[in-house]
Amino acid sequence: MANSPVCAGGGEPPVSLVEFTLNGSNNKDFYDVSLVDGYNLGLAVKAVGGTGTCQYASCVKDLNIDCPAELQMLDSGSVIACKSACAAFNTPEYYCTGDHSTPQSCSPTEYSQLFKNACPTAYSYAYDDATSTMTCIASDYVITFCPTGS
Repeated sequence: MANSPVCAGGGEPPVSLVEFTLNGSNNKDFYDVSLVDGYNLGLAVKAVGGTGTCQYASCVKDLNIDCPAELQMLDSGSVIACKSACAAFNTPEYYCTGDHSTPQSCSPTEYSQLFKNACPTAYSYAYDDATSTMTCIASDYVITFCPTGS
């Protein structure tokens, strides 16, 4: 197909994501672990052989264990995923849309703070760039599902 993306689509929320922009501004790769669409399993991204800051991005803690009841996705009585507040409540202040569509008008919420406290280097809401976007130049990347540590 002409002009189609190499990888189209994505996971069905609530899912933990790894996101990349390769060879972006100033030849940097930008990458992160995102919980903006919710959480279903731990993830980690380790840069190997690159230059620059090349930080470890991860969510090692199992958020399903401490997921608030109002965010839980259940299967046969067990928590299998933790929804984002966006998905659970479908309101602009959680989606960062409408009157809440700028970094100044969309702040962390009690729910995004739960995610952030558990996983400090993972994206917890739409404007969580400062502590969650990692950069590296000319690296290979190792993605680990269900990591056990940093």
